[in-house]
Amino acid sequence: MAQSTDADWVSRFADEVIAEAERRAPGKTIVCASGLSPSGPIHLGNLREVMTPHLVADEIRRRGHDAVHIISWDDYDRFRKVPAGIDPSWAEHIGKPLTSVPAPAGSEYPNWAEHFKAPMIAALAELGVEFRGISQTEMYTSGAYREQILLAMRERNTIDTVLDRYRTKKPAKVSADEDEAAAAEGSGAAGEDDGKAAAGYFPYKPYCSVCERDLTTVTAYDEASTELAYTCQCGHSETVKLSEHNRGKLVWKVDWPMRWAYEGVVFEPSGVDHSSPGSSFQVGGQIVGEVFGGKQPIGPMYAFVGISGMAKMSSSKGGVPTAADALQIMEAPLLRWLYARRKPNQSFKIAFDQEIQRTYDEWDVLTRKVTEGTANEADTSSYGRAAGTATGPLPVTPRPLPYRTLASIVDITTGQDEQTLRILRDLDPADPITSLDEARPRLDLAQHWITTQVPADQRTQVREEADKELLDSLGDTQRESLRLLAEGLDEHWSLDGLTTLVYGVPKIQAGLPADTKPTPELKVAQRNFFALLYTLLVSRDTGPRLPTLLLAVGADRVRRLLGQ
Repeated sequence: MAQSTDADWVSRFADEVIAEAERRAPGKTIVCASGLSPSGPIHLGNLREVMTPHLVADEIRRRGHDAVHIISWDDYDRFRKVPAGIDPSWAEHIGKPLTSVPAPAGSEYPNWAEHFKAPMIAALAELGVEFRGISQTEMYTSGAYREQILLAMRERNTIDTVLDRYRTKKPAKVSADEDEAAAAEGSGAAGEDDGKAAAGYFPYKPYCSVCERDLTTVTAYDEASTELAYTCQCGHSETVKLSEHNRGKLVWKVDWPMRWAYEGVVFEPSGVDHSSPGSSFQVGGQIVGEVFGGKQPIGPMYAFVGISGMAKMSSSKGGVPTAADALQIMEAPLLRWLYARRKPNQSFKIAFDQEIQRTYDEWDVLTRKVTEGTANEADTSSYGRAAGTATGPLPVTPRPLPYRTLASIVDITTGQDEQTLRILRDLDPADPITSLDEARPRLDLAQHWITTQVPADQRTQVREEADKELLDSLGDTQRESLRLLAEGLDEHWSLDGLTTLVYGVPKIQAGLPADTKPTPELKVAQRNFFALLYTLLVSRDTGPRLPTLLLAVGADRVRRLLGQ
């Protein structure tokens, strides 16, 4: 069996889960679980709810054990509020199950839940996440949980006693944003009432048969006949037989532990707010044993995931990046790596701004070290979990050129294939790229990043004509630097060659050998030279890396813009 290291959190949890599963039910399939509510865009913070058990379940499978990763789609949760950007008239559906709410206007999907599940399911497939999806709408409306519901109603006093231990305790600080609070509480609803009513405690909440909403209050229950009476704020009153009724659900703090027992969950992570008194996870740990005869899963609390340049994620604010959004600008192994390399209790940010270039640089360095056998054990493990799963490797770009180089090229060429291929060929004349497909999908992802994430005023616009006024104002030293560069273009026409050239011109002017280590004075001269080149080429004093920019502009046009 693989031995875990302190830094390799996945192996450590796999050790614990395998041992726990053997204590509970030797030889049975090990169940790891996630829960997602398709109440809106399922963002990159929610993805941690999936990636944590995925990585652990995958490690367990790599070791030859039978493991399944289930994702409970909480699509039978109530529709809480209308997200930003949606027609306000959808407020009439608040209180209905998510599967009974119409999809946003123009959607191809039959309801709200399916509309938001679909892109997540597609993204998980691309990420190599194998799972068994469980629709809670299907489970509840099919009567699959009938015995569990009747049991909960019989044991409602026991449940009420457990909950009562925490009702008077001071709650943890609650997020001002309801969606953030719900995400922190795990796979269900954070702020949902726990079933306490004037007529007593009832852990089951029916959806009204007239208005379909959960604005109902249970007024009586007869255990012998299972007749349950309820009233709704819409004015409807009704008595149903719970032994036959399939239009309602257990309140969240009872529903979650019921499912732990029903599915035999051994491992499931939870949000950071579970450290608070009365949290769903803490209360559920008692209810699952005292009522349902099961055991609470083991699993870590996970920290939030942020986006560089954005506040903590909340789907209610609109425009929050999802896994599908991330996969339009980064390859699946890279996105997996961001979750695999950090322990669940460590927060981290995913870059949609310029930082994505540095993230890709780190990934490429790690790839090289792993290939050479020089990476340490923890980095090698996180790389292996990112690059593939127990079933095999994930697709990669055949020629993974630096992301920042590709981004600069497509920025300058505005995605013109012929010009892009010319520049890619010139990057390494000794081993030229002969087809854009060799650089895909990374090339296309870099292009999408440039066109969707880089503001127009930060895009590179190469000058059409030389800046004659600036050229005429230059002194002899500056003119000489431009001449030296122009004369050396043909001889140095590759990425490495042009790098040597642009750094070397100030050295030549200072009478220094090309291999001279830069002094503070030389660095100043280089910076001034670079600023001059940028100004003459793109009318700004900064821009893409100069060697890449020169390749993209082309030698003849560079000479013209430099007045040579």
